[in-house]
Parts: sequence; C-alpha cells; structure tokens
Amino acid sequence: MIQIDMSDHRPLYEQIKDKIKELIITGAVAENEKIPSVRELAQQLTINPNTIQHAYKDLESEGFIYSVRAKGSFVATASHIKKKTEMQELKTAFEGNVKQACFLGVSKDELIRTVNEIYKEQEMTADD
Repeated sequence: MIQIDMSDHRPLYEQIKDKIKELIITGAVAENEKIPSVRELAQQLTINPNTIQHAYKDLESEGFIYSVRAKGSFVATASHIKKKTEMQELKTAFEGNVKQACFLGVSKDELIRTVNEIYKEQEMTADD
C-alpha cells in the first residue's frame, strides 16, 4: 500500500501524507473506507507512530480523512475533499492579496470595509 523512499529528502510524514493523498485521489481507497490505524501503519512501515500521527493530523486538517472516536480514520467524500481544497486555495490567494494591499499601504480598516462591501453586494445579488 504505502512505501517510504529513504533516498527522498522530504520528511517521512510528508511522504506518507502524499502517498495516502495519491491513493485517495486515484480511487485506490474508496470514500468512507477505513485506513490503517496509526499503530498498524507504524508497524507496517517500521517507523515511529508519532510520524504517522503527524501525517494523519495534516490529512485531516486538509479534509482528506476524518476520524471517528474509537473507530479509526476514514477517507472523506470527494465533495468534502474538493470543498476543503478549494477553501485552502481561496485562503492562500486572499492572504497574498492582503499582504500585497499592506505593502501598498492599504489600512486594515480599509480592507475590512472592502470585504464588508463585497459581502453586501453578494447579499443583494442573492436577493435578486
């Protein structure tokens, strides 16, 4: 299922995270399918469970997996993954725009007013 490349210079948790993402994206593991527990995967790969836990935590925060107490970790639905990924891309773009506005001397209050105006416009459009 997952193999680690010791010649890869990336941290092990990133390699694990990327491999699991690849399995999810290619459909090798189905939506809502249980993935190996932290302990199982750590034993399988003979690495520290904390490394697996780090990868799982990142995957969950990125929306690729979800956890159920006392049951384990499961693959998220495609729509959830897509929404979470799109939100992250929007957040990254927004962050870049805010940094650029700060560099150009736009005040925090002006940025907030602009965001509020955009929301008002969207609300009016939605009412039409």
